[in-house]
Amino acid sequence: MAALLAGDEQTPSLRGKIDLIYIDPPFDSKADYRTKVILPSLARGKNSQSMELEQKPTVIEQFAYSDTWADGTASYLAMITPRLILMRELLSDRGSIYVHLDWHVGHYVKIVLDEVFGRDAFKNEIIWKSGVVKGAKTTSNKYGRVCDSVFFYTKMDAYFFKTPFKPVDLSDPNNKFKFKDENGRIYSRDNPLGDYSDDMIEKFKKEGRIYYTNTGKMQLIRYLDEIEGKAVGNLWDDIHVINQVAKERLDYATQKPEKLLDRIIQASCPENGLVADFFGGSGTTAAVAEKLDRNWIISDLGKPACMIMRKRLIDQNAQPFLYQAIGDYQVEAAKSTLGRKFRIGELSQIVLSLYGALPLPPEENPGRNLGRIGKILILVDSPNKMTGLPTLKKAIALRDSVMGGWDKVIVLGWNFTPSIGHDIQALNDERLEVLVIPPDLLDRLKKKGGVEKMKGSVRFSSLQYLTIKPVIRKSPLTPLYQGGNSADETLTVELDNYVLLSPDAINLDEANREKLQAVMNAEPLALIEYWAVDPNYDGEVFRSVWQDYRGNTENDGDPLRVVTKAVLQIPYQPETRRVCVRVVDVFGFEAEAITEVQP
Repeated sequence: MAALLAGDEQTPSLRGKIDLIYIDPPFDSKADYRTKVILPSLARGKNSQSMELEQKPTVIEQFAYSDTWADGTASYLAMITPRLILMRELLSDRGSIYVHLDWHVGHYVKIVLDEVFGRDAFKNEIIWKSGVVKGAKTTSNKYGRVCDSVFFYTKMDAYFFKTPFKPVDLSDPNNKFKFKDENGRIYSRDNPLGDYSDDMIEKFKKEGRIYYTNTGKMQLIRYLDEIEGKAVGNLWDDIHVINQVAKERLDYATQKPEKLLDRIIQASCPENGLVADFFGGSGTTAAVAEKLDRNWIISDLGKPACMIMRKRLIDQNAQPFLYQAIGDYQVEAAKSTLGRKFRIGELSQIVLSLYGALPLPPEENPGRNLGRIGKILILVDSPNKMTGLPTLKKAIALRDSVMGGWDKVIVLGWNFTPSIGHDIQALNDERLEVLVIPPDLLDRLKKKGGVEKMKGSVRFSSLQYLTIKPVIRKSPLTPLYQGGNSADETLTVELDNYVLLSPDAINLDEANREKLQAVMNAEPLALIEYWAVDPNYDGEVFRSVWQDYRGNTENDGDPLRVVTKAVLQIPYQPETRRVCVRVVDVFGFEAEAITEVQP
């Protein structure tokens, strides 16, 4: 949000430009949330009758995010308050914000909303009846919880709002549309005398819209097919949670139904307006905004959520969109684990200790992120940036200069640019090593009870990486070229191997870790969730011209695997092509391979 407010040379500031913000932040539920990963089975043989044998798919549950806070509600409010302030700055003068919560912290947050937006900006507390009893059985000593709250605030008085309507329920005992005329048209009869002028009543008479009762009383005829429906109030009991077999279900624990966002967006975002969601989750806000032809911005801290969102949008044939990774959620996780006053240097000291390194003297270590093991220098990179080529060059320079130099430098990183593997290969420095800090380290710290109890049990794994087979390029100048258009050329790109992070570096229990290791050993390419090709990569923006993903059965009919070969027919160019292949695995980790192909 701060980056959107600041803008840059390519993108102007979005201060005052967003028309609608919907957020479904954590609820302070004191729970961990997980997502399911379904991988193909390992047995694909035949029995004596030549019948194909197929085991059930392998199901793995991975950690998505933790909704617990070090100092309870105080920590939660310290997290949400500055974000709400930034959201207000991003809203346009006609803009609105909807904050979706429940009983845990909902009304504490409403007090914050009153402070940030002003009490007069509060328009409604919408009660969404999900229809599912939460946390209380019929035999318990309290009422079952069946609803969430959505707080609706506006930036200014002159805000955009289009009243939503829902179909009239003809089975409702209070329904007034219970009559039919000779043509079968359904209508209601209302008494108009207290609401309309004499001139209007005369007009209704001429139109045949007046019904006379036995006592001579006049009633106005209203036809059902001439009204938009029944105006929606602040009790939303007609939108249900996503059931187990729903087409839109993504098995993301906190996924909200599309109908909920459809109503909010149509009510509070004008056509061609801009919608934002800064706790994106499964991506429902962006998916619905896309279908309604609204522009959108969506973000999330977790890799599983970002992977699910990207695939969901591609799956619904969304218009081209920009995907950017600016870090991960370790800073927020550290604040949750270590308290809001923690410093990144403190986190680096913890990582160094768990790796078994001794910190360098303070005069040589102002950032508190350098340590040593014998004659090896250890550099812990910041959790709020992407480890890439600049960090690697800095590490090499420190290795050669600090305290007279070192035999080797090891970089421990949290988040990595997709090109990190290519950058390491290009540097070709045997005295440089890059390892991954376990993504769930802070969550494990919180649950295990501190650094001392975890020493010796934390594994820092090597990076995931991708290899591809030599790209085959055939153009109109190539002998035996059999392309279609004479102005085109073909590129054949085929995946070769994918090496995932060590299962020890992924937040899994022992049983799931064993399942994963078995798939890694037998069929590593089955771990790829999505892959794409940019035939003219400029080194900065990856522009996909071809992609495949698990669940896309148009190419091979296999919902649990991607195809491993892509054939692109693209306009011919005489220059060397820099082909980039980017993959995202089932856990949301990214890797890429870059190769240059001569004409």
